[in-house]
Amino acid sequence: MWPFVAILLVVRCVAQDETQNKGCVCGYPGIPGDPGHNGSPGRDGRDGHKGDKGIQGPMGPSGRPGNIGYRGDRGPRGEKGDMGEKGDALVISKSAFSVGLTAETKLPAANAPIRFDKIIYNQQNHYDSQTGRFTCSVAGAYFFTYHITVFSRNVKVVLMKNGEKIIHTMDNYQSSEDQAAGGTVLHLDVGDKVWLQVVGGELYNGLFADDDDDTTFSGFLIFEA
Repeated sequence: MWPFVAILLVVRCVAQDETQNKGCVCGYPGIPGDPGHNGSPGRDGRDGHKGDKGIQGPMGPSGRPGNIGYRGDRGPRGEKGDMGEKGDALVISKSAFSVGLTAETKLPAANAPIRFDKIIYNQQNHYDSQTGRFTCSVAGAYFFTYHITVFSRNVKVVLMKNGEKIIHTMDNYQSSEDQAAGGTVLHLDVGDKVWLQVVGGELYNGLFADDDDDTTFSGFLIFEA
């Protein structure tokens, strides 16, 4: 029995000694081994999250104009529109007269409107044969003219506007019938009056008229203004 126990004790001691030696003795690091071979490529990773919208860049230069496209087909005809309002009718103002002396009114009195009583044209009745005056009913530019047959006396007449002398005409009688004339353009306002009269007295009223000779006074509107 004793020898067996001794053997066990020896074995235990040796085991303990080996165990102690293993825990205390360290060797030197070994030489690094060769790198291993590259592994196979890994699988694609998952898509990342959508990033934020970037800042808008500067505008690029304009491109060249493109070619003109082909003409398109004609579209369908549209519906007829409503009738528009009736426009104002163009109104043309009229004013004109032409009158003359007769055997009864020849050799008129001086310093007063000559009363031409032979009505050649007076459709608008703007000339008054009772007063010998033309009265403006449409403001604008007017042309006035007179033609005088001179006989037996000298002639000196003046075209009057509202009592103001505008133009004079004079003719000295010789021995037979003579002619005198005058004319001008005047601006008239509504209500203005124009007439012809003898100036210088009875020695200058040789305005003559008969069946073969005329002395006339005329006027008409050129345009409104």
